[in-house]
Amino acid sequence: MPTAPTILVIDDDPQVRGSLADFLSDSGYEVMQAEDGRAGLDAWQKHQPDLVLVDLRMPVLDGLSVIRAITASGTGTPVIVVSGTGVLRDAVAALREGAWDYLTKPLEDMGALEHTVERCLERARLLAENEAYRAGLEVRIAERTLELRTACDQLSGMMEATVDSLSRVTNLKDAYTGTHQARVTVLATAMARKLGMPNDEVEAVRVAGMLHDIGKLCIPAQYLLKPTVLDSHEMAFLRQHPQFGHDILESIPFPHPVARMVLQHHERLDGSGYPHGVAGDALLQGARILGVADVAEAMCSHRPYRPAHCLEKAMDELSTGRGTLYAADVVDVCLGMLRGNHADMPDVAEVLRQLRNGDAVCS
Repeated sequence: MPTAPTILVIDDDPQVRGSLADFLSDSGYEVMQAEDGRAGLDAWQKHQPDLVLVDLRMPVLDGLSVIRAITASGTGTPVIVVSGTGVLRDAVAALREGAWDYLTKPLEDMGALEHTVERCLERARLLAENEAYRAGLEVRIAERTLELRTACDQLSGMMEATVDSLSRVTNLKDAYTGTHQARVTVLATAMARKLGMPNDEVEAVRVAGMLHDIGKLCIPAQYLLKPTVLDSHEMAFLRQHPQFGHDILESIPFPHPVARMVLQHHERLDGSGYPHGVAGDALLQGARILGVADVAEAMCSHRPYRPAHCLEKAMDELSTGRGTLYAADVVDVCLGMLRGNHADMPDVAEVLRQLRNGDAVCS
């Protein structure tokens, strides 16, 4: 039988620590406890648990120092912050240091904790598999350095596998994000072709579409799954996901500026977008395409805080913003696609069927 995952709970409040440990034990995990950051790091180094839950404000050694040490080790151990500080900058600091998610105390819904733990463990497993695959592929390529064409083909395959794995990892955060990315990719790729972009640039748009919301890995699950509209602080944090996505992707040697497309996919022609208010000619064509495809798909999809809108309402939004928020040529191509049947493009036809057949509202 497979061994149950081991979780280390680090919290200076014995009642909170015990409550978390009892819940996780009842859920089938092996649980260890530590009463402060120093004891927690010692336990982590000795036992190498599969996942760590840590408070931020603790005596002896604070939670940020624990996160920093675990991240610097390169072991890939998932760290989830469970803290009662409730300050946005603390959440941002923890995620920038390497925390995988952030939950606030008191935990009124233990199901959110269970969901977050499961997703982080599964994401860690997929990342480990992907790293093993990458390492193995590098060895094989090194053995065939004289076979240049084969090596190039394998490198291309590795890049595709990496993109696919990263896209699947994003899907683990919440089911909507994965479906949304897939639909946006289909729409944006078809739009890029209709706009006459070269094949290599169309491919860059496709890759950027698959990964455009990868920055949501850095957004607490409770924000993404919140059944009501986010408050101003939560929204400000959510609007950092394009920057987080750019930071994740910028070191990958894509032949085109995929990371910048991801960074700009919520920017608008008039500078009213986010996260940096990029406007006009500074907005990449790939980002303009992604932005329009993103709006069309998102408006026609169910979200935790609202039902789907109908396709006509999404088309009205694009028409209203044509030439001000959204590039006119991109909007024209998108509207033409949304009105068509596309028997020659079954993937586009299927996405449009899904968007049209949802329980959408036009109010």
